[in-house]
Amino acid sequence: MFDKILIANRGEIAIRIMRACRELDVKSVAVYSDADKTSLYTNYADERYPLGNPSPLQSYLNIDKIINAAVESGAEAIHPGYGFLAENPKLGEECEKNGITLVGPTGDVIRQMGDKITSKQIMRKAGIPVIEGTQEGLTDINEAKEIAKNIGYPVIIKASAGGGGIGMRAVYSEDELQRAIESTQSVAAANFGDSTVFIEKYLEKPRHIEFQVLGDNYGNVIHAADRECSIQRRHQKLLEEAPSPIMTEELRAQMGESAVKAASSINYTGAGTIEFMYDNGNYYFLEMNTRIQVEHPITEIVTNIDLVKEQIKIAAGEELNLEQKDIKVTGHAIECRINAEDPLSDFAPNPGKITGYRSPGGPGVRLDSGVYMNYTIPTFYDSMISKLVTNGSTRQDAIDRMKRALSEYIILGVKTTIPFHKAIIRNPYFLKGELNTHFIDDHKKGIEEEMKKVIEEDRENVNRLKATFMPGKKIAAISAGVGSYLTNAQALQNKKRN
Repeated sequence: MFDKILIANRGEIAIRIMRACRELDVKSVAVYSDADKTSLYTNYADERYPLGNPSPLQSYLNIDKIINAAVESGAEAIHPGYGFLAENPKLGEECEKNGITLVGPTGDVIRQMGDKITSKQIMRKAGIPVIEGTQEGLTDINEAKEIAKNIGYPVIIKASAGGGGIGMRAVYSEDELQRAIESTQSVAAANFGDSTVFIEKYLEKPRHIEFQVLGDNYGNVIHAADRECSIQRRHQKLLEEAPSPIMTEELRAQMGESAVKAASSINYTGAGTIEFMYDNGNYYFLEMNTRIQVEHPITEIVTNIDLVKEQIKIAAGEELNLEQKDIKVTGHAIECRINAEDPLSDFAPNPGKITGYRSPGGPGVRLDSGVYMNYTIPTFYDSMISKLVTNGSTRQDAIDRMKRALSEYIILGVKTTIPFHKAIIRNPYFLKGELNTHFIDDHKKGIEEEMKKVIEEDRENVNRLKATFMPGKKIAAISAGVGSYLTNAQALQNKKRN
């Protein structure tokens, strides 16, 4: 086992990895930008090294600075977490040059799976179902028109080097095709330095179901069951659950076998995720994430596996001590991503100072967080505040606990997605498990109306707690998790009451 690991990340995921290190008796090293000097994770680590300028390119995406910090600290390994450098093959190459172990797969595997065209070609050869589409980048508009016509509209244009839904465009007719291709190429070049795009059949109401996989350096690969990630905005996940509400033992065995075959075909090592689109009884390979996922806690809960510790042990050269027959799914878990965003304004980021904070707790509640009272959420990075996870013996039990946990969770000073999550878990279609990747758009009006009700209900809850956060001071127009959503007139009325 390693003596020391550098965590090339920040926030809640940095703390999550450091917790695993402590349980393994491994020292942790934090790196931080100027914007993160007072962050919780920097104080949790055993050692800290500054990166300077808060710009991601000058800090958490600067491979030279990360490697220098690892060398200076004497860290034997680097754990990239998710985001930033987690799927950058160059980090692995630089680690190898400097005699440092990357907690993750090889750079070659990361590169192959990071290219959407290449990854689909590999999966086709491995016999994994893949959505119908081009196997090479689009270069000629007339050829693209012919391909789209043969596939049948609607189709979707995607960036080959892309991720996170950036630049994706659905196309419903030939008149829209050229404009969509040019737009996606432009976005792809700006965001990924590669303008290559491809076309595939657009599934209008699919479910997003993914499988967690683990592979060691000795050819052993298993899956740790499924997660449903269909609640998304702009192709980015907001709420996940494990297992999927539609999953049966037969379907899990079939999709799980495909996931293991996919990972085995590239000699995958570490923790990764095979993502599928499920539509009308059929499933198709979407992509592979060659890292730990944001939503990994729900899998940990229903399988009783510490995925981050498994990652570290595999990187240290240990053989998997789990076989497929050991994987059992028990109960149900739900994760809500709590972001500093305004869900009533198209999820616009809302960084700022947290002026009041109370975390939820009790049976069946897990909170992975990187914030605290009076902490200022920086403007430079992802808007995630925390991940709230609940579990129960059934899906309904997990939902009931999530309702309770969300009602306890108080964040003042910034607007967050807490009201959105409260609205989602009250939604009758969500309660029935009738999900697809367009769920938010399909139920937008009902979700927004429910959010407004939630905000009104929360006002009384916060007023009862104001003495805890700001004794002797007046709080007006503050709503749990959202900050100040009330109108000026309402705020004035509240002031008069107080």
